[in-house]
Amino acid sequence: MTSTEQNLRITVAALMYATGEDQRTLGAGLRLSQAQVSRKQSGQAGWLLADLDRLSAHYGIPVVDLMCGADHAVSRLPARRRAAVIGGTQSVIAT
Repeated sequence: MTSTEQNLRITVAALMYATGEDQRTLGAGLRLSQAQVSRKQSGQAGWLLADLDRLSAHYGIPVVDLMCGADHAVSRLPARRRAAVIGGTQSVIAT
């Protein structure tokens, strides 16, 4: 059985793949360093509630959809956030 924390890490990895982002790009969008994203994704540090709000805004999906699993979260991604080619790349412009 997977924990909520593991489920979120899997969901974030799936969203990164579907949008063509790497840890550096995701970090820039969340105002975190690549190392911070790496620690959160490896389980050395946890995703915080504030991070969920930032992930939600970054990917354009509600927090509840982030918590419903990887397949559900990816299915809720707006078309504009999906990479043209799965596993491709997409640049994020931090605002």
